[in-house]
Amino acid sequence: MLLSVNVFVSLDGIMQGPGAPDEDRSGGFDRGGWLVPHASVHTNEVVEGWFREADAFLFGRTSYGLLGGYWPKVTAPGDLIATKLNTLPKYVVSKTLTDKDADWSPTTVLRTGIVDNVRRLKGLPGKELQVHGSWKLVQALHQAGLVDLYRLLQYPVVVGTGKRLFPDGSTSATFATSEGSARVLPGGVVSLTLTPTTLGVISAGAYTVDRGRSTPVAQ
Repeated sequence: MLLSVNVFVSLDGIMQGPGAPDEDRSGGFDRGGWLVPHASVHTNEVVEGWFREADAFLFGRTSYGLLGGYWPKVTAPGDLIATKLNTLPKYVVSKTLTDKDADWSPTTVLRTGIVDNVRRLKGLPGKELQVHGSWKLVQALHQAGLVDLYRLLQYPVVVGTGKRLFPDGSTSATFATSEGSARVLPGGVVSLTLTPTTLGVISAGAYTVDRGRSTPVAQ
């Protein structure tokens, strides 16, 4: 399976608490729910497209609790997202969550050897092992070079503070987009699908004047 990270981000890269004021108040965050005024049928279609590719899910402890407290209540027939989340295998990274408390079936708790466990899961048959939210886990997966695909919905709002998808100190990386994988939705939300091309190094260059023309030169 490919490992995909699927997240909502603001213009300044914030991914904390997009769906509700009390979703994630850690660090004194008081700006939750910033996504909701920009939600639309168009963003929902994009997110449903993400979930169509899922064959399993990988969560951090906090996101597992938040999503597990919400989606089992969504029982409307034909809800693609609820069906996927409530029926497919779920893996949660936690040293404290007990098997008894991991009752969003089917769930497996991963307590140690996270990098090796994720590599093992990626070797299983299927389309995608998907990560949603799970800020701390995403950082670890990025640092280990385990992410095959990033899907972003970037909303036209500057939150100003909070957990960023790539915070200061992140391993440098470059990405590529394929034709049709980047588009602007009605309302100004940008949908991006990014494939990592390098990790730990970025290319650089400089502009120079060549025969009277400003010219970029890669180094």
